[in-house]
Amino acid sequence: MARVTDKITHLIKPVIEGMGYELLGIEYVASGKYSILRIFIDTNKSISVNDCEIVSRQLSSIFDIEEPISGQYNLEVSSPGIERPLFHKGHYQCFLGFNVKLHMFRPISGQSNFFGVIGSVSEINNTIELVGELGAIILDIDLIKKANLVVDF
Repeated sequence: MARVTDKITHLIKPVIEGMGYELLGIEYVASGKYSILRIFIDTNKSISVNDCEIVSRQLSSIFDIEEPISGQYNLEVSSPGIERPLFHKGHYQCFLGFNVKLHMFRPISGQSNFFGVIGSVSEINNTIELVGELGAIILDIDLIKKANLVVDF
């Protein structure tokens, strides 16, 4: 699935940035006619529904011409929300010390889901140290399928 999101990122990142927003990341969930293409945007001010609508209209026009995904799908443009998704190494670095929930592409020691605090990020090894109830574990960022901040209330 990385190829689809990479292609879309290349296509839309300059457009979104030209509109004054940051492209945080893309999720593509393939499920036949119920597939979802979710685009996360941010800015230094809060994202409104109107912001999402404006970006969605612009991207819809581009996708109608370029057709980066074959078949039907629903386009969703969203703010990161309170449980912000993390897509890149830089995102993990920005949120050192924060609680996260991770879902891996494949199990590691029989476990696919992890919860803990981001302890450190290694530039050299492309890994994060996740500190949880059972201690620290080093995880390869490329093996993380989905990551979100977890907010404690």
